[in-house]
Amino acid sequence: MPEFDVVVLGGGSAGTLVATAAAGAGRSVAVVEAGLAGGESPYLACIPSKSLLQSARRGETWEHAVARRDEVTAHLDDSAVASRLAEAGVTLIRGTGRVGEPGAIEVSGGAGHSVLGYTDLVIATGSEPVAPPAEGLTDVPAWTSAEALTCPDLPRRLIVLGAGPVGCELTQVYASFGSQVTLVEAEDQVLPDEAPFAGEILADALRRTGADLRLGSAVSKAEALGSGLALILADGTRLEGDRVLLATGRRPRLTGLGLEKLGIELTAAGAVPVDAGCRVPAADGVWAAGDATGLGCYTHTARYQARIVAANLLGGSRSADYRAIPRAVYTMPSVYSVGISPRHASGLDLITAGQDLAETARAAVEDDERGRVELYAAAGRPDILVGAAAVGPYAEEWMGEITLAIRAAVPLGVLADAVHAFPTYGEALEPPLRELAGRDHGKDGR
Repeated sequence: MPEFDVVVLGGGSAGTLVATAAAGAGRSVAVVEAGLAGGESPYLACIPSKSLLQSARRGETWEHAVARRDEVTAHLDDSAVASRLAEAGVTLIRGTGRVGEPGAIEVSGGAGHSVLGYTDLVIATGSEPVAPPAEGLTDVPAWTSAEALTCPDLPRRLIVLGAGPVGCELTQVYASFGSQVTLVEAEDQVLPDEAPFAGEILADALRRTGADLRLGSAVSKAEALGSGLALILADGTRLEGDRVLLATGRRPRLTGLGLEKLGIELTAAGAVPVDAGCRVPAADGVWAAGDATGLGCYTHTARYQARIVAANLLGGSRSADYRAIPRAVYTMPSVYSVGISPRHASGLDLITAGQDLAETARAAVEDDERGRVELYAAAGRPDILVGAAAVGPYAEEWMGEITLAIRAAVPLGVLADAVHAFPTYGEALEPPLRELAGRDHGKDGR
């Protein structure tokens, strides 16, 4: 049985980062991955979706957009990533791994069956899409997001289920290139986890792209037709299309891993429980990072947790802080949220200040007044920011300073004194910062 210091289950964003860091520190490391080395983000998720959105902004044809998408995803060829792992000293084992017993991983597929010994185990198996429990949905033509981002087809009529980040991005992609898109969301707003204004502005943008939005009614039944499908909503509405795209959420990919043999009980959300150091408390020498933990399921979160795991696995002492993990939607305009959302304030009394981007000179220059920013402080600690949300062109770029402000608990007085270049959208931050800082100043009587 080959023995490794570290075995990583999953070769995605988190797994490859942990593996290369551990190998660089002299550990013997194996990564077990049945799919593409590098994970879904570069091939089936983040990179292809952003490429298609960029092509839509440029007004490119669908054929050119697909060609560019396939180029930036290396035509689903992971040999470059596999080579980088090998150069870093990591052994990449193609196959599916599961715990055979404490200290041993059984690998099947690829080159056959083998058993790997380990001292430390890292669970980084990512997540998988979840379909809503609608009758007949498994019998109709359907895409997952991964299939929608690899297929060359442009459906004439596409129904998208779920108005979260993925559903909104893909709605805009396909509507921009001429598909008749209907977006269905069981909740009463687009981006139901975010500030209401963000959903309202993005909903208007999607409608302007040509999408039909059906909000506030879930899918109850699906029927296969001679050509395409029909969906029946809970309110009785009947929708017909050529294909349905499932974007209603994801769950940690943990089935069949044998984690129970390590005494690991999953959380109520079906995730691997971890402490602040990304250790799995129930099992010595076991760590987890990325979507498998169910904490902030974004590629940047996975990479952040991977750095925590790598540092602690190598003898350090580092704790994760999730107060300022960005949540971005790369539509036109884009949506950026960080920290506490008004939808999930957990009983906090939020103090809100905001500004429309139309008040900036940059909006006039760009001839695009869509957008707004809101900043949130808490009544119990009014001197710092606890959350923020923004909608506007490339909001994910100019909102970075707010992410740092929340993470570092920068006093509002300091933030309000910062100078932004003119003309920029970042100037929209100044009035709400001064308003919040002034409220705190007045309360303290200074």
